[in-house]
Amino acid sequence: MRIILILLLLTTAPVSAQTPADAGGEVTSTDQVVDVEPGLADTRIAERIAQILDATGWYSDASVRVDDSIAFLDGTTTTTERKTWARDLAAKTTGVVAVVNRIEVEQAVELTIDPAVREVRVLKDQLLAALPSIALALLILPLAWFTARVVRRLLSWSLRGRTRSPFIADILARLGALPVLLLGLYLVLQIAGLTQLALSVVGGAGVLGIVIGFAFRDIAENFLASLLLSLRQPFARGDLINVAGQSGVVHSMNTRSTVLVSVEGNHIQIPNATVFKSIIENLTAVPRRRGELDLGIGYDAAISDVQRIVNVVLSAEPGVLKHPEPMVLADTLGASTVNVKIYYWFDGAQISPLKLRSALVRQIKQTLMDAGISMPDEAREIIFPEGIPLQQGSGTTPETIPAPKEGRSEMDDDLSTEDDLEEQLQVPIEGSNETDLLR
Repeated sequence: MRIILILLLLTTAPVSAQTPADAGGEVTSTDQVVDVEPGLADTRIAERIAQILDATGWYSDASVRVDDSIAFLDGTTTTTERKTWARDLAAKTTGVVAVVNRIEVEQAVELTIDPAVREVRVLKDQLLAALPSIALALLILPLAWFTARVVRRLLSWSLRGRTRSPFIADILARLGALPVLLLGLYLVLQIAGLTQLALSVVGGAGVLGIVIGFAFRDIAENFLASLLLSLRQPFARGDLINVAGQSGVVHSMNTRSTVLVSVEGNHIQIPNATVFKSIIENLTAVPRRRGELDLGIGYDAAISDVQRIVNVVLSAEPGVLKHPEPMVLADTLGASTVNVKIYYWFDGAQISPLKLRSALVRQIKQTLMDAGISMPDEAREIIFPEGIPLQQGSGTTPETIPAPKEGRSEMDDDLSTEDDLEEQLQVPIEGSNETDLLR
């Protein structure tokens, strides 16, 4: 019956008690037994609770009002814990059956460095606790680095002479020493209690490599191309090559590009990826090279006579190899000339192709003119107002083929290769501090 009476009192309270100030707030029921005839007056209960709150000094503008055994708490405080404490105090007071806690929490701004001091103390304690792990890490990491260097040197020494490229041997030695350094890093992280991080570092090395490869795709592509070019070695320093539409003498090759010196003396840098994917024409890989000349003779000349005359010139030239034998072949019938192809072989390491070609052109021209072989130019219309004069031709028979003149030009005596680019080959360029992969 008492419980039913309490519910009726709570639901049928006078309207005058429900002021706007009473609305809202935290309502808390207590475990107090409610007497039908309260033993203490509401004012006595409110005075007692107010005295206790004032004694703490935690509350500002604190006021307590009790109506029909329901305590209404008002005021401000600085923490939620103090608000809760006031509620519990009222709830434990005899004669209070419910508490409406309307105390507001206002955070007080305290100008103090106590929080910073506490954090510094915490960091100091953590540092002192981690000092043994730090000391061990400072011991293990240098030891791992030194051991990795020793392993690298041993691998470099063991691979010396077994690989054609010193660059490949250095890469293999570095790869062999990398696990030693990773093992030292793993031990340091394991001792520090970062087991998961240690596994991530060791297991994620491959993933990190893939990410770096995608981020620096061009750099990685050129680096891998330099490795493959070092393995295959399609050219060496000083070789004359044609690659990617460029021609020149090989100056050097680093991990990014291959450097050529053009015949004009200019430095040309070609990315290694482009070099690797392009057609490489090495003109000096094999000393023996073949040259060719085009010759146009008149239709009145016998091709067999021209072949014999040119063969005599080629056989008399010391710069032309006797084996394979030179060839003089009829090629095409032009508008005004019969075109002949001349093929000859020479030592590209000792003979300049430009000088040899110049000497042969000069000697063949002079010998054919002495033999009366016509070498007309392109067909054109010629008008003779007084008619065409007739002249008895002095044909040359194979038996009367003149030998090339003994007197050679001074330029014909020096057919050696040009050394004009040697100075450009010694000029340092960007990347010269790196290891030249061609040495």
